[in-house]
Amino acid sequence: MSTILVVDDEPSMRDFLAIMLKKEGHDVVIAENGADALKAAQAEIFDLAITDVKMPGIDGIGVLKSLKEISPDTVVIMVTAFATAETAVEAMKLGAYDYILKPFKIDELKLIIHNSLEKRHLKKENILLKREITSQAGFENFIGKNEGMLKVFSLIRQIADTASTVLITGESGTGKELVAKAIHYNSGRKDKPIVTVNCGALPETLLESELFGYMKGAFTGAVSNKIGLFEAARGGTIFLDEISATTPALQIKLLRVLQDREFMRVGGTTNIKVDIRIIAASNRDLHEEVAKGTFREDLYYRLNVLPIHLPPLRDRKEDIPLLTEHFLQKNNAGRERKKIAPDALNLLMRYHWPGNVRELENTIERLVILATGDTILANQIPDVVKEYHHTQDSLVSEIPDAGINLEALLEDAEKKLLAKALEKTGGVKTEAAKLLGLTFRSFRHRLQKYGNS
Repeated sequence: MSTILVVDDEPSMRDFLAIMLKKEGHDVVIAENGADALKAAQAEIFDLAITDVKMPGIDGIGVLKSLKEISPDTVVIMVTAFATAETAVEAMKLGAYDYILKPFKIDELKLIIHNSLEKRHLKKENILLKREITSQAGFENFIGKNEGMLKVFSLIRQIADTASTVLITGESGTGKELVAKAIHYNSGRKDKPIVTVNCGALPETLLESELFGYMKGAFTGAVSNKIGLFEAARGGTIFLDEISATTPALQIKLLRVLQDREFMRVGGTTNIKVDIRIIAASNRDLHEEVAKGTFREDLYYRLNVLPIHLPPLRDRKEDIPLLTEHFLQKNNAGRERKKIAPDALNLLMRYHWPGNVRELENTIERLVILATGDTILANQIPDVVKEYHHTQDSLVSEIPDAGINLEALLEDAEKKLLAKALEKTGGVKTEAAKLLGLTFRSFRHRLQKYGNS
């Protein structure tokens, strides 16, 4: 369904076009002159405008010029009974899609309208495809045999073909965007777009206009009407990554979209309804953010309908060999095939990977490029990985003849590190958790294990 503006000073032609287009399933707005047409264009973004050329006041050429300034993506078809070659050439130069002579055949007009809307649709799809290709340039591998990950895979299959909102939590680099895409592409919306928005990458004012679109003159720089990403993803899925970075003011507007599936463009006056699935993600503990007053409680509960938590890589060490082999295969393309020595893989297994799978992928890519020979050796592993391994070994310089109590030793070390992290952050648990490379949930659990809260 498209929104079409019909402009003609002749009532019979206006009514005929409106009836025909509505029967085809389109929303239609009619204007009896150029001035009314431009008022309508200031209040709404049209997919297509069909305008008569010869009209009193602002003629069709004037409407075309102004429409292309107000809403450059609107396709314009010119219709006239008084054709001249000069007018036709001028209209095409100004960006008209086609120039039709009255009287016209209905089937011919329907075909032109269909083709023009198809062209606009393909243009929008190309824009979304470019965003999709860009968003896939980083972490794109969904591999694992860890029990926690197997539960995630199972949950994706269960919830994919529903319309319910999903909240994905996990540290940066664990693959939250990948889970969102797996849900989308296993759902009935898979043939519609999925649009990814990093809420932490844009300032509030720009993020709002990107999400909801804006009308010409809404703010400095708004030189034309523009649809937002919620509209661009109509019928599909929108993935709001790092939603915890949004401001309270924007959270109120997001809450309305979740409740009513409608919103208003920046500077607009009409509500726009969208059929869309919302998936959100956060690398922060939203419970903690709600407690701190930085995230709305009502929005949290609206988002947390179907929660998915991704474990950090340090909690799924058994997946490191699988992921390493996958990244080796991926990065060996076009190069001499390389494998990894067992002692080198052991170093990777013992590292804590604060950047999670994304960090592992980047490390393997670097090793494939820089390591000499056909095998990656332990001495070629980055220093940060080797030094972490050395630090852990230095916990005990040697094992005495009487042996050691490993559990007690590890518990003592863990308690001391928890205390040191809290001391360093002045008791701020979220910051202490980050220092130790833990999620807030894991940090809190470890504290409780030792009788602290």
